[in-house]
Amino acid sequence: MKKFLAAVFLALACAPAVAAERVVNIYNWSDYIDPGVLEDFTRETGIKVVYDTYDSNEMLESHLLAGATGYDIVVPSATFLERQIKAGVLQPIDRSKLANVGNIWSEIDSRLSRYDPGAAHAVNYMWYTTGVAYNVAKINERLGKPITSWDQVLKPENLKKLADCGVYVLDSPEDVFAVTLNYLKLDPNSKREADLRRAADHLAGLRRYIKKFHSSEYINALANGDICLAIGWAGDSLQARNRAREAGAEVDIAYVIPAEGTLMSMDNFAIPVDAPHVKEAYRFIDYMLRPDVAARNTKATNFANGVAPSRPLIDKSIADDPGVYPPEATMRRLFTVTTPNQAEQKFITRLWTTVKTGK
Repeated sequence: MKKFLAAVFLALACAPAVAAERVVNIYNWSDYIDPGVLEDFTRETGIKVVYDTYDSNEMLESHLLAGATGYDIVVPSATFLERQIKAGVLQPIDRSKLANVGNIWSEIDSRLSRYDPGAAHAVNYMWYTTGVAYNVAKINERLGKPITSWDQVLKPENLKKLADCGVYVLDSPEDVFAVTLNYLKLDPNSKREADLRRAADHLAGLRRYIKKFHSSEYINALANGDICLAIGWAGDSLQARNRAREAGAEVDIAYVIPAEGTLMSMDNFAIPVDAPHVKEAYRFIDYMLRPDVAARNTKATNFANGVAPSRPLIDKSIADDPGVYPPEATMRRLFTVTTPNQAEQKFITRLWTTVKTGK
């Protein structure tokens, strides 16, 4: 028996090592990628993709701060990215390991550096604006002209004219306070309590004309003709337009960046500090920086991507849409906001609750 066991151990020792399965664990926003891209990545690289989704930055952050997430790639928005870098839960990205690094859009990369100095911890995936999506026929009927200014939405007497056909507003204080501060000719990035109170008071005056505060339900509500206007995000608003067209509904949805400018936001690839498959994470990020791949993801989501050479490959209906890829003059009117500290965030949250509930 001893001789038999010795022979078995010797055979095992001499047998070729079985290669461990290569895998990359990704945690991303819902409905934010072309599913075929994941399949093609695995087919090309042999790396299996385990793909989970979330629907809020807070959900992602709670996982990261708890530690040992098991994820190799996460996709935080820029303001949360800034906070997560400071918390030490994201590792630096060595861009020399990305063969397609030259495809990164320099202007978007520069704006990302406001949150991540030198863009040392992240690579932009998608970027977008907060604007106004509306039912063209119903708005023309009530206002007599298309939406071009925040004044048509944020002025109480104007919004009152739209209350009967339904108005939704993002349930996002970061977006709505920034836009309102800018409309009131205050610094959209202000964290001063007096400025934030002024914005909150203004929004409270609009509350009676707002049907609902929600960050995703406005897509179907617009597409179905249940509402006529929403303060929403570019990509989601255009998804509403596409859904209406696909359903054959007689609903024409437009999305506009008002003349006064608006908030620009960015979602970005990052690698958690405890990522178990770092090599595979780099391979995936590099794959996503290919122009053909980035173009497919933009087509699937209607969000602008951070890969400059992808634009000629994108359908003209998206690439030439000023709501997705704004012209240079509009780009200059886009602003960003930085992350509030804990005390500021608590104050903002309290104000936002008051805006929504009146309490």
